[in-house]
Amino acid sequence: MLEIGQIVEGKVTGLTSFGAFVSLPEGKSGMVHISEVSNAFVKEIKDHLTEGQTVKVKIIGINDEGKISLSIKKAMPEEQQQPREQRPRQNRPQRSRSANVWQGQPERKDPSSMSFEDMMARFKQVSDEKITDLKRSGESKHGGGYSRRGRGNN
Repeated sequence: MLEIGQIVEGKVTGLTSFGAFVSLPEGKSGMVHISEVSNAFVKEIKDHLTEGQTVKVKIIGINDEGKISLSIKKAMPEEQQQPREQRPRQNRPQRSRSANVWQGQPERKDPSSMSFEDMMARFKQVSDEKITDLKRSGESKHGGGYSRRGRGNN
């Protein structure tokens, strides 16, 4: 009988955008969520798994309806299960958390020392600038902002 915590071998029977289905012993099947495939970020599951591939999985859950949740990364040896925070980052640029919000703009203040209102005001300013830039580029591509259909020829 399959139990939570047990590590078993199975065969990948199907791939979806959110995970992989695996056939298990005893005629059962379970699903490995995309977040349980690898310790590395998985954008495309097909880059990590293929249908028909044999995999070791750990049973991490069985719900009341009998659906079985599986993990490939938790079935790995402990030294490979190291939490993300403790693993060294490789080939990833160091960015502050605010880099995405202020992208392309010089930071005037350390965001951690800014009040929420200051951060919202800065975000609004950057957003307004980007919208203005988009409108300008749209106008130049479309002849001053007017559509050629239905305008100008009354």
